[in-house]
Amino acid sequence: MATVTASDVIDGVYIVEPQIHTDERGYFIETYRRSWFPGQREMIQGNRGDRQGGAIVGLHYHLHQADYWYAPFGTVRVVLHDLREGGPTDRATLIYDLGARDDGTHCHNGIYIPPGVAHGFAAITDCTLTYLVDAYYNPADELGVLWNDPEIGADWGLTDPILSARDSANPLRADLPADRRPHHSLRTT
Repeated sequence: MATVTASDVIDGVYIVEPQIHTDERGYFIETYRRSWFPGQREMIQGNRGDRQGGAIVGLHYHLHQADYWYAPFGTVRVVLHDLREGGPTDRATLIYDLGARDDGTHCHNGIYIPPGVAHGFAAITDCTLTYLVDAYYNPADELGVLWNDPEIGADWGLTDPILSARDSANPLRADLPADRRPHHSLRTT
C-alpha cells in the first residue's frame, strides 16, 4: 500500500510514496489510486508531457483544478508556490525532485497539487511527466505567474532554461489581477 503524506510546507499538497512490487521480470507500481485522496474530486483526464533537458514549464495555476503528477522517465524538479491569500501557507515555496536520481535509483513518488497552488517543473534531464486533472481543459482557468519572480525565490536547478513565450510573459505575483488571485477559501481537502 502507498504512503500518503501531507506536505509540511504547503497546505493541501500531498506526496505519495507508492509500494514497488519487484520480481525477476522487473517491477510494478500503482502510480495513482482514487482512495489516496478522500474528499477530493475524481480525476477525469490524463495528460503526458515530454520535455527536453533544460526546459522549464510554469509557473501555472488554476482556480478550479487540481493536478496529480508522476515522472516515469528522467529527472524533474517540481516547484510549487502557494498563491492562496490568507491561508496558513500563503507565499510558501516547495521544491521537490521526482524521477531518476544521481545514484541510478528512481523516485516513483507522486504529488497532488490543489487549486490555487502555482506549479511548474524543470526538466533536469530529458523527461516525461504524466499528470491527472480533476477538470477538463478550460482556457479561462489556465493562469500563470512568472517562473523567476524574486518573491517566489524558486531554485529550478537550471541556469539558462528553455522557456515558452507564454511562461516568459506571465506576470509577477504582485501584479496578478484581483479577480485572478486565489484565496484560501479554495478547496484544499
